[in-house]
Amino acid sequence: MKLIDFFRSRIILFLIQILLLSLLIYSFNYKFNIIFDIGILKEREVIIQFLANYVLFDDLSGLYFTFISWILVSLIPIFVYNNFKKAYSMNLMTFFFPNFFLYVFLWNYSPYYFDSKFPFHFLHTILLGVLLISFSIGLSLLLKKMMKSKMETQIEDLHDIANQNRIICPNCGTEFNSIPRFCYNCNTNLTIRTNGQDRNEN
Repeated sequence: MKLIDFFRSRIILFLIQILLLSLLIYSFNYKFNIIFDIGILKEREVIIQFLANYVLFDDLSGLYFTFISWILVSLIPIFVYNNFKKAYSMNLMTFFFPNFFLYVFLWNYSPYYFDSKFPFHFLHTILLGVLLISFSIGLSLLLKKMMKSKMETQIEDLHDIANQNRIICPNCGTEFNSIPRFCYNCNTNLTIRTNGQDRNEN
């Protein structure tokens, strides 16, 4: 398996994105505070808190951190795939998993908090999901357009080079895609013609 195919694997990309998010959360010491229901086990608190740090926020600084973190992480599939459908589906999948398990655990183990905060948090989840999809599609299409424009420019340059090496026999009109010494059709010496043109151009 080639290295690029290895990194294009959805599982590998998912792990890379989650790892990068974890590094950002750890580096900036970001923590979303949850008031858990009484009686929840400490281990479950740790798991829910860990998942909440990925997707939840309750103030402006938390909003900035969460949105910027996910935008940075979403760049990976965009550049790896260079295809807006694959990019946004990959980003949506990565975004879906922590949200899904967070809400499931909250619903099961901290129902009071879940019932009181679910509409607020779910609205933020939808907004961030829409932002990720829009960003993934928009940037992917922009990059594709830029690459297409660059490719068209390269093709035009190749055509110009090809035209520079094209010659027409002045005697019989035979076209050549190179500059031969003699015309194979009428045996005219073409070097005299081309050298004379070069002198006239100079």
